[in-house]
Amino acid sequence: MPQIGWLEILAVVIIAILVLGPKEFPVALKKIGSYVGKLKNTFSNFQKEVSSVTDEIDLDKEISKKDNTKDKTND
Repeated sequence: MPQIGWLEILAVVIIAILVLGPKEFPVALKKIGSYVGKLKNTFSNFQKEVSSVTDEIDLDKEISKKDNTKDKTND
């Protein structure tokens, strides 16, 4: 996977300032930051939901295993 160095980041920033202009560049950065924040929040919520569902499934498996062992010892 390629790594991005400071020189590449500087080049992208200079090109963005030239294309967008110095007045629109901070506005664009703010919008991009907002979108990235929303995307991170969405992925975090999704990860929490998946984790809680898998925890419930694991808990159900543990309960069923204990029930099965109890039934076998009672026979």
